[in-house]
Amino acid sequence: MIYCGIDWAERTHDVALVDDTGTLVAKRHITDDAAGYQVLLELLAEYGDTEENPIPVAIETSRGLLVAVLRTGTRKVFAINPMAAARYRDRHSVSRKKSDPGDALVLANILRTDMHAHRPLPGDSDLGRAIAVLTRAQQDALWNRQQIANQLRSLLREYYPAALEAFAVWANGLCRPEARELLKAAPTPSRAARLTRTQLQAALKRAGRKRGIDAEADRLRDVFRAAWAHQPPLVEDALGKQMLALLIQLEAACTAADQLAEAVEEAFPQHPDAEILLSFPGLGIQLAARILAGIGDDRARFADARGLKAYAGSSPITRASGKKSSITRRWVKNDRLNHAGYLWAFSALRHSPGAGAHYRRRREVGDWHAAAQRNLFNRMIGQLYHCLQHRKRYDESLAFGTPPPEAVVSAA
Repeated sequence: MIYCGIDWAERTHDVALVDDTGTLVAKRHITDDAAGYQVLLELLAEYGDTEENPIPVAIETSRGLLVAVLRTGTRKVFAINPMAAARYRDRHSVSRKKSDPGDALVLANILRTDMHAHRPLPGDSDLGRAIAVLTRAQQDALWNRQQIANQLRSLLREYYPAALEAFAVWANGLCRPEARELLKAAPTPSRAARLTRTQLQAALKRAGRKRGIDAEADRLRDVFRAAWAHQPPLVEDALGKQMLALLIQLEAACTAADQLAEAVEEAFPQHPDAEILLSFPGLGIQLAARILAGIGDDRARFADARGLKAYAGSSPITRASGKKSSITRRWVKNDRLNHAGYLWAFSALRHSPGAGAHYRRRREVGDWHAAAQRNLFNRMIGQLYHCLQHRKRYDESLAFGTPPPEAVVSAA
Protein backbone atom coordinates (compact mmCIF):
# COMPACT_ATOMS: atom_id res chain seq x y z
CA MET A 1 0.00 0.00 0.00
CA ILE A 2 1.16 3.52 -0.80
CA TYR A 3 0.77 6.54 1.50
CA CYS A 4 1.04 10.18 0.44
CA GLY A 5 2.18 13.18 2.47
CA ILE A 6 1.96 16.79 1.27
CA ASP A 7 3.74 19.73 2.85
CA TRP A 8 1.67 22.65 1.58
CA ALA A 9 2.68 26.28 1.20
CA GLU A 10 1.29 29.38 -0.49
CA ARG A 11 2.91 28.94 -3.90
CA THR A 12 4.38 25.42 -4.04
CA HIS A 13 3.89 22.05 -2.34
CA ASP A 14 6.19 19.11 -1.63
CA VAL A 15 4.80 15.61 -2.13
CA ALA A 16 6.20 12.34 -0.79
CA LEU A 17 5.00 8.75 -1.38
CA VAL A 18 6.09 5.86 0.84
CA ASP A 19 5.28 2.16 0.80
CA ASP A 20 4.49 -0.24 3.64
CA THR A 21 8.13 -0.50 4.65
CA GLY A 22 8.60 3.26 4.90
CA THR A 23 10.71 3.44 1.75
CA LEU A 24 10.40 6.70 -0.17
CA VAL A 25 9.15 5.62 -3.61
CA ALA A 26 8.53 9.05 -5.14
CA LYS A 27 8.68 12.76 -4.42
CA ARG A 28 7.64 15.85 -6.34
CA HIS A 29 7.67 19.62 -6.02
CA ILE A 30 4.43 20.97 -7.49
CA THR A 31 3.01 24.43 -8.02
CA ASP A 32 -0.21 25.68 -6.47
CA ASP A 33 -2.26 25.86 -9.66
CA ALA A 34 -4.24 23.61 -11.96
CA ALA A 35 -1.07 22.33 -13.67
CA GLY A 36 0.47 21.40 -10.34
CA TYR A 37 -2.69 19.62 -9.20
CA GLN A 38 -2.71 17.62 -12.44
CA VAL A 39 0.91 16.57 -11.85
CA LEU A 40 -0.07 15.38 -8.37
CA LEU A 41 -3.05 13.35 -9.63
CA GLU A 42 -0.91 11.77 -12.37
CA LEU A 43 1.75 10.87 -9.78
CA LEU A 44 -0.84 9.20 -7.56
CA ALA A 45 -2.30 7.32 -10.53
CA GLU A 46 1.18 6.14 -11.51
CA TYR A 47 1.55 4.44 -8.15
CA GLY A 48 -1.80 2.69 -8.11
CA ASP A 49 -4.39 5.34 -7.22
CA THR A 50 -7.81 4.27 -8.52
CA GLU A 51 -11.43 5.18 -7.81
CA GLU A 52 -11.93 1.87 -6.01
CA ASN A 53 -8.64 1.94 -4.09
CA PRO A 54 -7.44 5.57 -3.72
CA ILE A 55 -4.18 6.47 -2.02
CA PRO A 56 -4.74 8.16 1.36
CA VAL A 57 -3.25 11.64 1.73
CA ALA A 58 -1.99 13.49 4.82
CA ILE A 59 -1.79 17.29 4.77
CA GLU A 60 -1.63 19.96 7.47
CA THR A 61 -4.77 21.83 6.44
CA SER A 62 -8.42 21.06 5.80
CA ARG A 63 -9.13 23.98 3.46
CA GLY A 64 -8.14 25.32 0.09
CA LEU A 65 -8.29 24.30 -3.56
CA LEU A 66 -5.67 21.57 -3.17
CA VAL A 67 -7.77 19.85 -0.52
CA ALA A 68 -10.89 20.26 -2.66
CA VAL A 69 -9.14 18.52 -5.57
CA LEU A 70 -7.95 15.69 -3.35
CA ARG A 71 -11.40 15.13 -1.83
CA THR A 72 -13.01 14.27 -5.15
CA GLY A 73 -14.15 10.67 -5.27
CA THR A 74 -13.64 8.32 -2.33
CA ARG A 75 -10.11 9.34 -1.35
CA LYS A 76 -9.46 9.78 2.38
CA VAL A 77 -7.72 13.04 3.23
CA PHE A 78 -6.28 13.39 6.73
CA ALA A 79 -5.78 16.92 8.12
CA ILE A 80 -2.88 16.50 10.54
CA ASN A 81 -2.44 19.13 13.22
CA PRO A 82 0.93 20.89 12.67
CA MET A 83 1.78 20.43 16.36
CA ALA A 84 1.21 16.68 16.04
CA ALA A 85 3.35 16.59 12.89
CA ALA A 86 6.15 18.37 14.76
CA ARG A 87 6.08 15.66 17.46
CA TYR A 88 6.26 12.94 14.81
CA ARG A 89 9.27 14.69 13.27
CA ASP A 90 11.20 14.15 16.50
CA ARG A 91 10.68 10.39 16.15
CA HIS A 92 12.86 10.32 13.05
CA SER A 93 15.57 12.81 13.97
CA VAL A 94 16.96 14.21 17.22
CA SER A 95 18.92 16.97 15.49
CA ARG A 96 15.67 18.97 15.00
CA LYS A 97 16.47 19.50 11.35
CA LYS A 98 13.56 20.58 9.19
CA SER A 99 12.83 20.86 5.48
CA ASP A 100 9.70 20.90 3.34
CA PRO A 101 10.46 17.58 1.59
CA GLY A 102 11.26 16.09 4.98
CA ASP A 103 7.93 17.28 6.40
CA ALA A 104 6.10 15.66 3.48
CA LEU A 105 7.89 12.40 4.26
CA VAL A 106 6.92 12.67 7.93
CA LEU A 107 3.27 13.18 7.00
CA ALA A 108 3.31 10.12 4.74
CA ASN A 109 4.83 8.03 7.53
CA ILE A 110 2.16 9.23 9.95
CA LEU A 111 -0.42 7.47 7.81
CA ARG A 112 1.79 4.42 7.41
CA THR A 113 2.20 3.87 11.14
CA ASP A 114 -0.75 5.61 12.83
CA MET A 115 -3.53 6.07 10.30
CA HIS A 116 -5.93 4.36 12.73
CA ALA A 117 -5.30 7.14 15.28
CA HIS A 118 -6.30 9.98 12.93
CA ARG A 119 -9.63 10.85 11.38
CA PRO A 120 -10.12 11.61 7.71
CA LEU A 121 -12.02 14.71 6.71
CA PRO A 122 -15.78 14.04 7.00
CA GLY A 123 -17.71 13.25 3.86
CA ASP A 124 -20.17 16.12 4.20
CA SER A 125 -22.43 16.96 1.29
CA ASP A 126 -21.77 20.01 -0.85
CA LEU A 127 -24.90 21.68 0.56
CA GLY A 128 -23.77 20.97 4.12
CA ARG A 129 -20.34 22.45 3.45
CA ALA A 130 -21.91 25.49 1.77
CA ILE A 131 -24.13 26.08 4.80
CA ALA A 132 -21.06 25.79 7.04
CA VAL A 133 -19.27 28.47 4.99
CA LEU A 134 -22.25 30.82 5.19
CA THR A 135 -22.91 30.35 8.91
CA ARG A 136 -19.29 30.82 9.89
CA ALA A 137 -19.03 33.93 7.72
CA GLN A 138 -22.23 35.29 9.27
CA GLN A 139 -20.94 34.59 12.76
CA ASP A 140 -17.64 36.32 11.95
CA ALA A 141 -19.60 39.29 10.59
CA LEU A 142 -21.60 39.50 13.81
CA TRP A 143 -18.43 39.43 15.89
CA ASN A 144 -16.86 42.09 13.68
CA ARG A 145 -19.99 44.23 13.94
CA GLN A 146 -19.96 44.01 17.72
CA GLN A 147 -16.26 44.84 17.87
CA ILE A 148 -16.75 47.99 15.80
CA ALA A 149 -19.86 48.91 17.83
CA ASN A 150 -17.80 48.63 21.02
CA GLN A 151 -15.14 50.92 19.56
CA LEU A 152 -17.84 53.41 18.56
CA ARG A 153 -19.42 53.30 21.99
CA SER A 154 -16.04 53.93 23.63
CA LEU A 155 -15.51 56.94 21.37
CA LEU A 156 -18.98 58.36 22.05
CA ARG A 157 -18.33 58.17 25.79
CA GLU A 158 -15.47 60.63 25.30
CA TYR A 159 -17.54 63.44 23.80
CA TYR A 160 -21.14 62.40 23.01
CA PRO A 161 -22.87 60.77 26.04
CA ALA A 162 -26.22 62.14 24.86
CA ALA A 163 -26.18 59.68 21.95
CA LEU A 164 -25.59 56.72 24.27
CA GLU A 165 -28.43 57.89 26.50
CA ALA A 166 -30.75 58.31 23.52
CA PHE A 167 -30.01 54.86 22.07
CA ALA A 168 -29.96 52.95 25.37
CA VAL A 169 -33.66 52.07 25.17
CA TRP A 170 -33.24 50.33 21.78
CA ALA A 171 -32.29 46.69 21.38
CA ASN A 172 -28.85 46.34 19.72
CA GLY A 173 -28.24 50.04 20.44
CA LEU A 174 -25.67 51.44 18.03
CA CYS A 175 -26.30 48.68 15.50
CA ARG A 176 -29.87 49.85 14.95
CA PRO A 177 -30.54 51.69 11.63
CA GLU A 178 -32.13 54.55 13.57
CA ALA A 179 -28.99 55.08 15.63
CA ARG A 180 -26.73 55.06 12.59
CA GLU A 181 -28.98 57.48 10.72
CA LEU A 182 -29.09 59.91 13.63
CA LEU A 183 -25.33 59.82 14.07
CA LYS A 184 -24.88 60.66 10.39
CA ALA A 185 -27.31 63.57 10.72
CA ALA A 186 -25.65 64.86 13.91
CA PRO A 187 -22.05 63.64 14.42
CA THR A 188 -21.52 66.00 17.38
CA PRO A 189 -23.67 66.84 20.43
CA SER A 190 -23.79 70.50 19.41
CA ARG A 191 -25.37 69.62 16.08
CA ALA A 192 -27.70 67.13 17.75
CA ALA A 193 -29.03 69.84 20.06
CA ARG A 194 -29.97 71.91 17.01
CA LEU A 195 -31.99 69.15 15.34
CA THR A 196 -35.64 70.06 14.98
CA ARG A 197 -38.57 67.77 15.53
CA THR A 198 -39.10 67.53 11.76
CA GLN A 199 -35.47 66.60 11.13
CA LEU A 200 -35.61 63.88 13.79
CA GLN A 201 -38.78 62.46 12.29
CA ALA A 202 -37.19 62.46 8.82
CA ALA A 203 -34.11 60.62 10.14
CA LEU A 204 -36.27 57.95 11.78
CA LYS A 205 -38.25 57.48 8.58
CA ARG A 206 -35.08 57.15 6.50
CA ALA A 207 -33.99 54.39 8.89
CA GLY A 208 -37.17 52.47 8.13
CA ARG A 209 -39.14 53.16 11.29
CA LYS A 210 -42.92 52.87 10.79
CA ARG A 211 -44.53 53.36 14.21
CA GLY A 212 -44.22 55.77 17.12
CA ILE A 213 -42.20 58.26 15.11
CA ASP A 214 -43.70 61.39 16.69
CA ALA A 215 -43.25 60.21 20.29
CA GLU A 216 -39.73 58.95 19.59
CA ALA A 217 -38.75 62.25 17.95
CA ASP A 218 -39.94 64.15 21.02
CA ARG A 219 -37.98 61.86 23.32
CA LEU A 220 -34.80 62.21 21.27
CA ARG A 221 -35.11 66.00 21.13
CA ASP A 222 -35.45 66.16 24.93
CA VAL A 223 -32.37 63.98 25.39
CA PHE A 224 -30.21 65.88 22.90
CA ARG A 225 -31.21 69.29 24.33
CA ALA A 226 -30.57 68.35 27.94
CA ALA A 227 -27.56 69.75 29.80
CA TRP A 228 -24.43 67.78 28.83
CA ALA A 229 -20.71 68.47 29.22
CA HIS A 230 -18.89 69.33 25.97
CA GLN A 231 -15.38 69.06 24.59
CA PRO A 232 -13.81 72.22 23.12
CA PRO A 233 -15.39 72.96 19.72
CA LEU A 234 -12.32 72.06 17.65
CA VAL A 235 -11.80 68.82 19.57
CA GLU A 236 -15.49 67.99 19.33
CA ASP A 237 -15.46 68.45 15.55
CA ALA A 238 -12.36 66.24 15.22
CA LEU A 239 -13.96 63.51 17.32
CA GLY A 240 -17.08 63.80 15.17
CA LYS A 241 -15.04 63.11 12.05
CA GLN A 242 -13.41 60.12 13.73
CA MET A 243 -16.86 58.85 14.69
CA LEU A 244 -18.10 59.14 11.10
CA ALA A 245 -15.14 57.05 9.92
CA LEU A 246 -16.06 54.33 12.43
CA LEU A 247 -19.70 54.64 11.43
CA ILE A 248 -18.82 53.77 7.83
CA GLN A 249 -17.18 50.57 9.05
CA LEU A 250 -20.19 49.76 11.23
CA GLU A 251 -22.56 50.29 8.31
CA ALA A 252 -20.56 47.84 6.19
CA ALA A 253 -20.42 45.28 9.01
CA CYS A 254 -24.19 45.51 9.60
CA THR A 255 -24.89 45.12 5.90
CA ALA A 256 -22.59 42.09 5.64
CA ALA A 257 -24.18 40.42 8.68
CA ASP A 258 -27.70 41.00 7.35
CA GLN A 259 -26.92 39.75 3.85
CA LEU A 260 -25.19 36.61 5.15
CA ALA A 261 -28.11 35.95 7.51
CA GLU A 262 -30.46 36.10 4.52
CA ALA A 263 -28.22 33.67 2.63
CA VAL A 264 -28.35 31.22 5.56
CA GLU A 265 -32.14 31.52 5.75
CA GLU A 266 -32.33 30.68 2.06
CA ALA A 267 -29.90 27.73 2.07
CA PHE A 268 -30.56 25.98 5.38
CA PRO A 269 -34.22 24.94 4.84
CA GLN A 270 -33.10 23.05 1.71
CA HIS A 271 -31.02 20.63 3.79
CA PRO A 272 -32.60 17.24 4.66
CA ASP A 273 -31.63 17.63 8.33
CA ALA A 274 -33.26 21.06 8.70
CA GLU A 275 -36.66 19.69 9.75
CA ILE A 276 -35.13 17.59 12.53
CA LEU A 277 -32.94 20.39 13.84
CA LEU A 278 -35.76 22.93 13.83
CA SER A 279 -37.97 20.53 15.80
CA PHE A 280 -35.71 20.99 18.85
CA PRO A 281 -36.71 23.68 21.37
CA GLY A 282 -34.57 26.80 21.27
CA LEU A 283 -33.30 26.31 17.71
CA GLY A 284 -34.18 28.81 15.00
CA ILE A 285 -32.78 28.86 11.50
CA GLN A 286 -29.57 30.75 12.32
CA LEU A 287 -28.65 28.75 15.42
CA ALA A 288 -29.71 25.43 13.89
CA ALA A 289 -27.51 26.19 10.88
CA ARG A 290 -24.55 26.78 13.20
CA ILE A 291 -25.18 23.44 14.89
CA LEU A 292 -25.32 21.71 11.50
CA ALA A 293 -22.13 23.48 10.42
CA GLY A 294 -20.40 22.20 13.54
CA ILE A 295 -21.41 18.55 13.35
CA GLY A 296 -21.76 18.20 9.56
CA ASP A 297 -24.10 15.82 7.79
CA ASP A 298 -21.79 12.80 7.51
CA ARG A 299 -23.62 10.32 9.74
CA ALA A 300 -20.52 8.10 10.00
CA ARG A 301 -18.34 10.91 11.32
CA PHE A 302 -18.93 10.04 14.99
CA ALA A 303 -18.98 6.45 16.21
CA ASP A 304 -21.47 7.26 18.94
CA ALA A 305 -23.01 10.15 20.87
CA ARG A 306 -20.02 10.24 23.24
CA GLY A 307 -17.72 11.18 20.39
CA LEU A 308 -19.99 14.04 19.36
CA LYS A 309 -20.26 15.28 22.94
CA ALA A 310 -16.48 15.29 23.31
CA TYR A 311 -16.09 17.11 19.99
CA ALA A 312 -18.61 19.74 21.09
CA GLY A 313 -16.88 20.18 24.46
CA SER A 314 -20.07 19.48 26.42
CA SER A 315 -18.90 16.33 28.20
CA PRO A 316 -16.38 16.65 31.07
CA ILE A 317 -12.89 15.22 31.00
CA THR A 318 -11.25 13.21 33.79
CA ARG A 319 -7.59 13.69 34.68
CA ALA A 320 -6.23 10.98 36.98
CA SER A 321 -2.68 10.31 38.14
CA GLY A 322 -1.87 8.20 41.17
CA LYS A 323 -4.12 9.23 44.03
CA LYS A 324 -5.15 12.49 42.37
CA SER A 325 -8.22 12.74 40.19
CA SER A 326 -10.14 15.72 38.86
CA ILE A 327 -13.09 16.25 36.54
CA THR A 328 -13.00 19.47 34.53
CA ARG A 329 -14.48 21.00 31.40
CA ARG A 330 -12.89 20.33 28.03
CA TRP A 331 -10.54 22.93 26.59
CA VAL A 332 -9.81 21.14 23.29
CA LYS A 333 -13.07 21.26 21.35
CA ASN A 334 -14.87 22.81 18.41
CA ASP A 335 -15.19 26.35 19.75
CA ARG A 336 -17.89 27.42 17.29
CA LEU A 337 -20.07 24.40 18.05
CA ASN A 338 -19.52 24.88 21.78
CA HIS A 339 -20.55 28.54 21.53
CA ALA A 340 -23.67 27.63 19.57
CA GLY A 341 -24.48 24.97 22.15
CA TYR A 342 -24.32 27.51 24.98
CA LEU A 343 -26.81 29.73 23.15
CA TRP A 344 -28.97 26.71 22.38
CA ALA A 345 -29.15 25.62 26.01
CA PHE A 346 -29.94 29.17 27.13
CA SER A 347 -32.76 29.47 24.61
CA ALA A 348 -34.15 26.01 25.38
CA LEU A 349 -34.77 27.03 29.00
CA ARG A 350 -37.64 29.25 27.83
CA HIS A 351 -39.10 26.84 25.26
CA SER A 352 -38.87 23.43 26.91
CA PRO A 353 -40.33 22.54 30.35
CA GLY A 354 -38.07 19.50 30.49
CA ALA A 355 -34.95 21.54 29.76
CA GLY A 356 -35.92 24.09 32.41
CA ALA A 357 -36.51 21.38 35.01
CA HIS A 358 -33.18 19.72 34.13
CA TYR A 359 -31.35 23.04 34.52
CA ARG A 360 -32.94 23.70 37.92
CA ARG A 361 -31.97 20.22 39.16
CA ARG A 362 -28.37 20.85 38.20
CA ARG A 363 -28.38 24.18 40.03
CA GLU A 364 -29.88 22.55 43.12
CA VAL A 365 -27.04 20.03 43.30
CA GLY A 366 -24.49 22.85 43.25
CA ASP A 367 -23.65 23.54 39.60
CA TRP A 368 -22.85 27.08 38.57
CA HIS A 369 -24.94 28.60 35.78
CA ALA A 370 -22.41 27.82 33.04
CA ALA A 371 -21.89 24.25 34.27
CA ALA A 372 -25.64 23.63 34.41
CA GLN A 373 -26.09 24.96 30.86
CA ARG A 374 -23.19 22.86 29.63
CA ASN A 375 -24.78 19.79 31.22
CA LEU A 376 -28.07 20.62 29.50
CA PHE A 377 -26.29 21.07 26.16
CA ASN A 378 -24.55 17.73 26.73
CA ARG A 379 -27.91 16.02 27.12
CA MET A 380 -29.62 17.75 24.22
CA ILE A 381 -26.82 17.17 21.72
CA GLY A 382 -26.97 13.49 22.61
CA GLN A 383 -30.68 13.59 21.82
CA LEU A 384 -29.91 15.38 18.55
CA TYR A 385 -27.43 12.63 17.62
CA HIS A 386 -30.11 9.99 18.20
CA CYS A 387 -32.71 11.89 16.15
CA LEU A 388 -30.34 12.43 13.24
CA GLN A 389 -29.24 8.80 13.19
CA HIS A 390 -32.82 7.50 13.24
CA ARG A 391 -34.36 10.34 11.18
CA LYS A 392 -36.83 11.29 13.91
CA ARG A 393 -38.14 14.64 15.07
CA TYR A 394 -37.69 15.84 18.65
CA ASP A 395 -40.27 14.59 21.16
CA GLU A 396 -40.40 16.41 24.51
CA SER A 397 -42.02 13.49 26.35
CA LEU A 398 -39.31 11.08 25.20
CA ALA A 399 -36.46 13.54 25.73
CA PHE A 400 -37.21 14.49 29.35
CA GLY A 401 -40.22 12.42 30.35
CA THR A 402 -43.49 13.88 31.60
CA PRO A 403 -42.64 17.21 33.31
CA PRO A 404 -43.94 17.85 36.81
CA PRO A 405 -47.00 20.15 37.05
CA GLU A 406 -45.01 23.04 38.52
CA ALA A 407 -42.59 22.92 35.54
CA VAL A 408 -45.46 23.18 33.10
CA VAL A 409 -46.94 26.14 35.01
CA SER A 410 -43.62 28.00 35.20
CA ALA A 411 -42.94 27.41 31.49
CA ALA A 412 -46.37 28.77 30.59
